[in-house]
Amino acid sequence: MALLELNNIYKTYKIGTVEVHALQGLNAVIEKNEYVSIMGPSGSGKSTLMNVIGCLDTPTEGNYLLDGLTVHSNDPEKEKLDDNKLAEIRNQKIGFVFQTFNLLPRATALHNVELPLIYAGISKKARMEKAHSTLIKVGLGDRMHHKPNELSGGQRQRVAIARALVNNPSIILADEPTGNLDSKTSAEIMVFLDKLHSAGNTIILVTHEHNIAEHAHRIITLLDGKVSKDSKTEKGSRKQMIENN
Repeated sequence: MALLELNNIYKTYKIGTVEVHALQGLNAVIEKNEYVSIMGPSGSGKSTLMNVIGCLDTPTEGNYLLDGLTVHSNDPEKEKLDDNKLAEIRNQKIGFVFQTFNLLPRATALHNVELPLIYAGISKKARMEKAHSTLIKVGLGDRMHHKPNELSGGQRQRVAIARALVNNPSIILADEPTGNLDSKTSAEIMVFLDKLHSAGNTIILVTHEHNIAEHAHRIITLLDGKVSKDSKTEKGSRKQMIENN
């Protein structure tokens, strides 16, 4: 079974009397432990697709299955998920990494990483242990009591990655994770994401930078709300050759 299936997904927004067709019959399948980049020009539907995958928004039409769970269906007999259920799915199955880090400015790195566990109802002792071990995993064991303004951009993004990892999600969804970083720090973060994938994580990376997208094994390119191209990168082709031999 695929980890993620999007079948004939449409998303239409109404702005006054105007309808904006952000996604128009999009189809995509992503398997467990894949590393996929999503690219496309401005207005192609990248952000809308990320919001649909991340359960931040629901399709107007189409079927979406995530890790065996029906998130959205055209079948009128299937129960539609309310906001609370969608929030539960986000918390348990998706780890988000954003361009702007989205950290609480007055909270320590430890508390920022602990937050998803609070929403998941984990006990304080277990939360602290898990947040502590996850920060060590991203190389920030000596920075866990620092606030975001006391950390470099790369360190802040690693806190955000630790927060995404702490609930052991099915997918890490990274939206322009290097957009606010210099080239050296960007390279460090991408090496780190590569290691996370090698450790068994499924990563979906939304980016407009080709050199960043090439870290993935597969690139899905969008145009006018549809998949215009779905191809393996050099890394993906190399991996397939190794698997076939």
